[in-house]
Amino acid sequence: MRYALVTETWPPEVNGVALTVQALARGLIARGNAIEVVRPRQPADPAGASGDASHASLLLRGAALPCYPGLRFGLPATRILASHWRRSPPDAIYVATEGPLGWSALRAAERLGIPVASGFHTRFDRYMRDYGMPWLEGTALAWMRRFHNRADATLVPTLELANLLQSSGFLRIRRLARAVDTGLLAPEMRETGLRTAWGAHADTLVAIHVGRIAPEKNLGLAVRAFRELQRRHPDARFVWVGDGPARAALARDNPDFVFCGIQRGADLARHFASGDLFLFPSRSETFGNVILEAMASGVPAVAFDSGAAREHLRDGEHGALVADDAEFVAAAARLAGDPAGLRKMGAAARNAMLRLRPEQVAADFDALLAGLARRGEGHVVLTA
Repeated sequence: MRYALVTETWPPEVNGVALTVQALARGLIARGNAIEVVRPRQPADPAGASGDASHASLLLRGAALPCYPGLRFGLPATRILASHWRRSPPDAIYVATEGPLGWSALRAAERLGIPVASGFHTRFDRYMRDYGMPWLEGTALAWMRRFHNRADATLVPTLELANLLQSSGFLRIRRLARAVDTGLLAPEMRETGLRTAWGAHADTLVAIHVGRIAPEKNLGLAVRAFRELQRRHPDARFVWVGDGPARAALARDNPDFVFCGIQRGADLARHFASGDLFLFPSRSETFGNVILEAMASGVPAVAFDSGAAREHLRDGEHGALVADDAEFVAAAARLAGDPAGLRKMGAAARNAMLRLRPEQVAADFDALLAGLARRGEGHVVLTA
C-alpha cells in the first residue's frame, strides 16, 4: 500500500507528536508499505533536499510557531497537495496535526476522494488556559471537532480520550495504542559517570523530568514536589531534560537544578535510566509518551491519573497515580523516602513495558489505513 503522512512537526524537532509520527512511519515502512511524509521544510533541511532517504517526502513552505522557538507550522497548500496527489494518489492519508497544512490536506483529500484518518495528539483547548486565555477553551474544542469530524476516522491513544471526545461530539473515533522501544530504553543504560556530573553519588535521590519546558506542562507543581522531598533529602538533585520557552525563568529561579537540554537516542536513554524518580505534573497530555519511556527505563513515575499513566501505570506497583496537586507532592516525598521500594517499582515498571510491542502498533495502524482504502475504492475524483 501507499500512504501519505501529513505532519507539521518532524524530527529533529523533539516533541511527542513528531516522535510518534516518525515511529508510525517507520512501522509502516518495515511492513513493506511505501510512505510519503508531507511536512514543512525545516531550517536544517539542506537546500534542494527532498527529505529522508527511507521514504518519499514533500517539503512545503512553513513559518516559525509563535511562543515556541524551534517549531514551525505549515502554510496553506490545498492546491499544491491536490495537484500532487492527483498525479500520484496515495491509498490513504494520515493527518497528524490540525494546523494550516493539516486543513489543506483534508480539503485536498476531499476533492480527490482519498480516505483520511486524523490523529488527535494535542489538547489545544487546555492550552488556552495555560497561556492565559481560558475563555477560548470552548472555541478551541469546537475548532478541533470540526477538523476531526471531516476525517473518515480519528485515532486516539487511550480509551479515556476516546470516551471524552465521543461525549463532546467527535465522530468515528478509533483507538490506536502506543508502545515503546524497550531495546533502546532500558535500566542497563544507567551511567554512574552521568550521575556524578549531576552532583549525585550512588545513594543520592535523582528526580528527573523529560519533556518540553513550557507553561502548559504545569512545571511549577514538579518544583513544589521536589522542594518537599528535598526538605527530607537535602542532597537530592533535580535533572531536567528538554528545552522550551519556560527554561530560562525556571533556571533563573532554581539555580540548583541541572539542565541537560534536548537529548536523543542512546543519550536520552542514558539520562532516563540514570534517574530514580520521574516527576510528570502535566495535566494537558492526550497521552504522554514519556511515561512509557520512564517505565521502560526502570524509573518509577508520579503522574496524574490520566493518559498513558491511567492506561499503563499501576498505583503502588509502578509509581503513584494522583488526583490533585497535594497528592502529587505527597507521593513524590513518600516514594523518595523508600529507595528499596523505588527499585522494586522500577523493575515492575520495566516488566510491564516488555509486553508492549511497537510491531503490533504498526500492524494495527496499517490495517486501519488499509481498511479505509478498501472502503474508498471506486471513489470519484473531482477535477476542480
